Amino acid sequence: MSRNRSTKALLDITTSALLNGAAHGFLGRAGGLSEGIYAGLNVGLGSDDDRETIIENRRRAKEDVLPGSELVTVYQVHSAEVVTVIGPQSPGDRPQADAMVTDQPNLLLGILTADCVPVLFQDPVANVIGAAHAGWKGAIAGVTDNVVTAMEALGAHREHIACAIGPCIAQASYEVDAGFRSQFLEADTANDRFFTAGKPGHFQFDIEAYVAARLAAAGVSKIEKLGLDTYALEDRYFSYRRSCHRDEPGYGRQISLIGIAE
Repeated sequence: MSRNRSTKALLDITTSALLNGAAHGFLGRAGGLSEGIYAGLNVGLGSDDDRETIIENRRRAKEDVLPGSELVTVYQVHSAEVVTVIGPQSPGDRPQADAMVTDQPNLLLGILTADCVPVLFQDPVANVIGAAHAGWKGAIAGVTDNVVTAMEALGAHREHIACAIGPCIAQASYEVDAGFRSQFLEADTANDRFFTAGKPGHFQFDIEAYVAARLAAAGVSKIEKLGLDTYALEDRYFSYRRSCHRDEPGYGRQISLIGIAE
């Protein structure tokens, strides 16, 4: 079971009981200083939002999840690349990758999303954590598989790893064309189970279930899907696709965080 706390005075943070040994949270847009189309806790440095506001939003998120920690993020490029984090970094030193792992305390791994799938990982026995940004390109390329492998290099065991899949675009909101679906069927015909028929020539894709299935196939048995639709839950989450459908000039990003307390 997961818990959630959300009021106008607080950040919106959803947690997973599977990760109760780690400081973590999937944050929504409540409680931030951004305004307009970015209203709330926009943490996306790649957006046109005011930079100082974004930095303050990031600070609020960090301090609520693991006070006094160092926030570490990556320059996300929809890849399957994973980096091992050994110390603090500055925002300008972000490596191009879409996932991180660490066994170091007081480092808070942060993944930014706005429809893509955030996944948080923990091996409570080895005290190793990970975080992944799984857009469809990274997901099909094996970003979550690579996180498990990178965690094992730090002493984790996949049978001990627990994962929580955070807010992302749901199947009912994720319309794709036949060409998109064909890429998944070429990778594995069994992937047909993640698509349902939509309007002529189109399908609805369940990326949350796909990511969960990839984790299970990699030997992870403890998986929680939070089932929160970023597209539909406008008051709680930013959504790239919703922004595109409204022809807005930009979109905010929410952050998912995990760290090891000292």
